[in-house]
Amino acid sequence: MADIDLTRRIHQQFTDSIAAKQAALAVMAAPIDAAARLMAQCLQADGKIMACGNGGSAGDSQHFSAELLNRFERERAPLAALALSTDTSTLTSIANDYRYEEVFSKQVQALGRKGDVLLAISTSGNSPNVIEAIKVAHAKGIRVVALTGKQGGKMAPLLAADDVHLCVPAERTARIQEVHLLAIHCLCDGIDTLLFGETS
Repeated sequence: MADIDLTRRIHQQFTDSIAAKQAALAVMAAPIDAAARLMAQCLQADGKIMACGNGGSAGDSQHFSAELLNRFERERAPLAALALSTDTSTLTSIANDYRYEEVFSKQVQALGRKGDVLLAISTSGNSPNVIEAIKVAHAKGIRVVALTGKQGGKMAPLLAADDVHLCVPAERTARIQEVHLLAIHCLCDGIDTLLFGETS
C-alpha cells in the first residue's frame, strides 16, 4: 500500500466543502427562502410535497420526506411529504413494463394534485426521469422546486416563472451533494418556522 498522506486530503475535502457552502450562500439564500415559503403554503393548504431523485439524490428525497413526515428539530404535527423513490415494486414495474424515464412521472400523474409541490433533485440537472416528472407536474398545476448544480442542466429551461430553482454554483458532484443536504435542512427549518413559529 502506497504511503499516502490522507490527512492532507481530508483537510482539503473539508476546506473545499466550506468554500462551496460559502459560495452557495451568496446565491442560494433568497431562493431557499422562496422555496420554503412555497412549501409551507402548500402544506398549510392541505397539499403535499413529493420528492424525487436518483442515487444520492434519491437518498436526499427520502431524507427530506422523513424530516417532514416525522420531525426535524422540534415536536410538531406530521407534515405531508413522500419520496417517490422508495416503492421498489412500483419503480421496477414501471421500469420493466414501460421505461425507467417514467418511474417518477407516473407517480406524479397518479398521486399529484394541483397545489402540491414537487421537489425535483438532480446533481447535474439532466436526469431524464426527473425531467419527465417536472413535465407532468406542470401539466397538473403542481409547482416545482428544483435542486440542482452545474448550471441546472436540461432542467433549468423547463422551469416556469413560479417555480423555484436552487442551483448550487459548483461542478464537483460531492460538493453539490453536500450543499444539497444543507439546503434540505434549511428548507425543513424554514417550513417549521413558518408553520409553527420561531424557536431559540
